[in-house]
Amino acid sequence: MNSRCGKWLDEKLEELKSAEVYNAEKTNEEIAKQYGLKVGDIVKLNYNENLYIPREKVVALLKQVADEVDFRIYPQNEDVELKEAIADYLRVTPDCVTLGNSSDEVMERTIRLFVGKGDSTVTFTPTFSVFKYCVEFQGSKFVDVPLKDDFGVDVEGIQKAFTSEAKLLYLCSPNNPTSNQLKPREIEALIEEFPGIVMVDEAYAEYADYSVVPLIKKYRNLVVLRTFSKAFSLAGLRLGYAVADPSLAKALDRAPAPYVVNVVSLRMGTKMLENIQFVRESVAALKRERGKLVEALNKIRGVEAFDSKTNFVLFHTQKPHAEVYESALRQGLVIKKLGKLLKYPNCLRTTVGLPDMNARLLKALGEYMGD
Repeated sequence: MNSRCGKWLDEKLEELKSAEVYNAEKTNEEIAKQYGLKVGDIVKLNYNENLYIPREKVVALLKQVADEVDFRIYPQNEDVELKEAIADYLRVTPDCVTLGNSSDEVMERTIRLFVGKGDSTVTFTPTFSVFKYCVEFQGSKFVDVPLKDDFGVDVEGIQKAFTSEAKLLYLCSPNNPTSNQLKPREIEALIEEFPGIVMVDEAYAEYADYSVVPLIKKYRNLVVLRTFSKAFSLAGLRLGYAVADPSLAKALDRAPAPYVVNVVSLRMGTKMLENIQFVRESVAALKRERGKLVEALNKIRGVEAFDSKTNFVLFHTQKPHAEVYESALRQGLVIKKLGKLLKYPNCLRTTVGLPDMNARLLKALGEYMGD
């Protein structure tokens, strides 16, 4: 390698090193080793995964997939079959669906296709952090408008950021980490005024009150992100999709690399939709437990939990959040440490786990908070 290339490579590597990216937290094995715990005793409540579909049911479907597909060849019609199943599930046509290796990948692809250097994107904060990472990695401008203290959307404040450079508006609804859902009239008011692509992230839609998917028939610039990672319990298979007007969905399908989604994930997505009844039963069970968890958290002295339209609960503590997090971690309870959100300085987030998991968390929090 010549010196000119070496200089360029060093500069590029340094630039990439400074880029903000999503960093996974410690694994259960690392936590167990650090705190002298057994791996099996650790309760993972930090990533909003859905444990309400029994592992045995997922494994049974996965075995069916193993018998039905040939891993030695590239996907054949599995993508077409999944698009048809999604279309039936959401009551749209298959040409409205585009598939991806997680909804995050579809998000990144949309940004890459429609937002260039010098362009800007608009969203509110706090919200899902991966969007910002994707925008800044693209070399585009990230413009954010704070939510109101009640987690409501400042519609007028966001609309003021709608300049000629603004090419994409991102609305996470229900929102991560605040767990609330935007009002339909707020979303439509923003779509009506925005001069570019509007992306509504509905990763938690199955746990919410409504979906904006029907609006794709009204707005050609609307992209709705969905995932199989939450309600469908396939977080480890990385499968997501978007629905949009057929012309926009077709554009989103134009990824340079072929076969973006592997054959196992494609067929498992179809299998889960063919078994939609136990998915719906798991959602109903989680929502019942969610209500109990919010109520129980609010009974602990020094804890304030917020209403949720997701599979997680955001709560605030009077004691420093880092200390609360550490005390839970020492007992093998892994929750999400967030810190200051708007006017609340000590925020944490917990997945709605199975009843016994939630009971362990409530007991640990109660003891630490002095109940």
